[in-house]
Amino acid sequence: MSDHVPSRVRVVVVDDDALVRSGLRMILGGSREIEIVGEAADGLEAEDVIAATSPDLVLLDVRMPRRDGLATARALRSRWPALRVLVLTTFDTDDTVLEALRHGADGFLLKDTPPDRLVDAVLRTATGEPILSPTVTSRLIAAATGDAPSRSAEALERLAQLTEREREVALAVARGLSNTEVAAELFMSVPTVKSHVGRIFTKLDVDNRVQIANCVRDAGLG
Repeated sequence: MSDHVPSRVRVVVVDDDALVRSGLRMILGGSREIEIVGEAADGLEAEDVIAATSPDLVLLDVRMPRRDGLATARALRSRWPALRVLVLTTFDTDDTVLEALRHGADGFLLKDTPPDRLVDAVLRTATGEPILSPTVTSRLIAAATGDAPSRSAEALERLAQLTEREREVALAVARGLSNTEVAAELFMSVPTVKSHVGRIFTKLDVDNRVQIANCVRDAGLG
């Protein structure tokens, strides 16, 4: 569970619907870079499976019996801090997305995500590059601008801490670009982009890329 992609990303699927779990096994199992090492029907069972299989990433539903995905994400983050948690659900309300991120999720995808993008999302999240479904990102940014006048000055002050290059990277991240895409657009290496993103996280005091996007939008720059 490190910042580089293992030879095969070990994944545990957690969903109360057996058909969904079966479909995810078929989609993800078709990739030579992903290995499904376990599955669970709820959050409580998930902890036992994870303890027994030591995965790199957990694909987690939100609505489940006994213990839902939000409470499970928090428990997993507390017990296994390096474990990547990617939420996959049909529920994309603003409250659900924000709660998932606050509880420790590294990313948030909808179940209508195309198979190839789902595989890509798992691989990218395993490297420490959390992503969100495009519709989820748009809704979060829109919700974050509800009291723009009161947030604008604070956001501009926070962004003023960045160097010119870090600011360019922050703006690109706010547009939803991956590290690879940022590197191509700004003519930088991917490791250099990762270094800039890390410094941006520290300077802006944020935990994920969505929060960078919110800061940029609050400042009126996105």
